[in-house]
Amino acid sequence: MTTSEIERDLTATQINKDVVEEKLFIDNAPSRPENTQLHLDPSAKIHGVGGWSPKGGKRRNLKAIRSLEATHRKSVLDLHKAELAELRREQKERPWIPASGESGPMAGRSYKKLQLTPHRATSEVLAGAYPFLAEEGLGAAGILIGQDAWSGSAFCYDPWDLYRRGVLTNPNIFLAGQIGRGKSTLAKSLAVRCVGFGRRVYVPGDPKGEWSIVARAVGGQAVALGVGSGERLNPLDEGPRPASTKDAQWRHQVEARRMGLLAALTEATLGRPLWATERTAIDVALRIIQRDATEPILPMIVEAMLEPQESSIGSTIEQLKSDGREAAHALSRLVHGDLAGIFDGPSTVKFDPTLPMLSLDLSAISGSDTLIGLVMTCASTWMEAALSDTEGGQRLVVYDEAWRLLTQPALLARMQAQWKLSRAWGLANLMVVHRLSDLEAVGEAGSEARGLAQGLLGDTATRIFYNEPYVLLASLSDDIWPLFGKALFG
Repeated sequence: MTTSEIERDLTATQINKDVVEEKLFIDNAPSRPENTQLHLDPSAKIHGVGGWSPKGGKRRNLKAIRSLEATHRKSVLDLHKAELAELRREQKERPWIPASGESGPMAGRSYKKLQLTPHRATSEVLAGAYPFLAEEGLGAAGILIGQDAWSGSAFCYDPWDLYRRGVLTNPNIFLAGQIGRGKSTLAKSLAVRCVGFGRRVYVPGDPKGEWSIVARAVGGQAVALGVGSGERLNPLDEGPRPASTKDAQWRHQVEARRMGLLAALTEATLGRPLWATERTAIDVALRIIQRDATEPILPMIVEAMLEPQESSIGSTIEQLKSDGREAAHALSRLVHGDLAGIFDGPSTVKFDPTLPMLSLDLSAISGSDTLIGLVMTCASTWMEAALSDTEGGQRLVVYDEAWRLLTQPALLARMQAQWKLSRAWGLANLMVVHRLSDLEAVGEAGSEARGLAQGLLGDTATRIFYNEPYVLLASLSDDIWPLFGKALFG
C-alpha cells in the first residue's frame, strides 16, 4: 500500500468519527426497564437537555476512538513496511554494478564519483557528435566497398540498386580528394567489382595510363593513343547500332551526334561560342560529306569547309567559304596540328561493347589542358554510340582527371547532356577531380559556364570527398556551397 492510500484511509476514518462516536454512545448507554414511570412532585419543574449522556461516557467514547485509529494506523504502517522489505529483497537479488565500479584487476574502478556537465544540443547535432551512434548503412545488396568505421559491419554500395529503391535520384558519382588519400583506389575498386556483377566499365580518357593494367587484368582492352602510336580513332564513327533502332532514327541520331561533336570541338578550340553563320558552314559540310562518303572523317570536313562545293539556303558558296574559314582552321588542329595522326583517319581499333572493360590510354599525349580536353572529348564521342544503347545493360563510365574537361564550357555541356540521360541509358558516370576549387575555375560567378558546372554536380546524387582542407572549403563561393548540403566529408 502506498503513502497516498494510507492518507486516504486516515481521511475516511476522520470523516466517520462522528458516526463511530454515536455508535459507541448507543452501545454504552444504560438500559431502562420498559413501562418505567417517573414520580415527581406536581410542583417540581422538569428541564429537557439534548445530547445527554451518563457521567463519564464521553471520555470512554473518545478513548475508544483513539484506540481504533491507532490500531488502524499500525496495521497500515506494518503493511507498508512489509512492502518495502520485499522491494529491498528483490533489489538485492538483482545483478548490479557499484557506483564506483566493480572490484578486481582491469575493472576500471574509480574512487571518485564521475560528474559530467550537462550539455544541450539539437538531435541533428547529436547525431554527428555523439560517438556511440552508428548509422544503419545502405543495406547488404550490391558491391562490397569495405568495413563501416562506426558499426564494424560490411559497407556495401550499388548506385543502380540504390536508384531502383529510391534512395538515390540518379546513379552518378562525384569523387574528390587530395593526392594520396585513396580516391583512385576507390574508383578502381568500384570498377573491378562492377565487372564481377556482370557490368561493363568504360574509361574514355586515361591521361596518366593508370587504368591500362586494370583493364587487361579483368580481360578487357586498353588502347594507347598518341602521336606515332599507330592507333587511330575516328570520332565520327557510327558505332554499334542498337538492334531496335530503325534506319531513319539511326541516321538522325548519328548526324546529331556528329554535329554536336564538331560544334563542341570548334568552340573549345576558338575559346568562344560559335556564330550562327559558322554553325551553318559546319552543318552544310557535314551533310555533303555524309552523302558522298561512306565513312566521314575530320580531314573531309575541314576540306569541305575551306572549299565548299555547294550553296545552302541563305548562303552562297563564297559566303559559306568566308563564314566557315575560322572554324575550319580551328578543326584543322586535329588534322594537321599537334594532334595529327590520332583522329585524322579511319579507326584502327574496333569498339567491342561485349568486353568487360575498355580504357583509352592518353598518357603519351602531352600538352595544355585544352589539348587534353579535346582528346578526351573525341574519345568519349567514339564510345558514345555504344553508351546510348538502352539495351546495353548497366555500365560504369569513369572520367578520370575530369578537371581538364571542366575548364571547357563546350565540352562541359556535352558531359551534362550525358549525365541527364544516364538513367535512361543505364549508365553510372564517375567524375574524379582533385579539389572542390576545380569548380571555381569554371567561368565567373553567375556565368553560363558556372551554371553548367553546378548543373552537372546537381545531377550527381552521390558525392564523396577525401580529406578536403577546411581553408579550401571556407573559400568556396556561395553558389557552390548549397550543392554539398548532404555530402559526406571524410
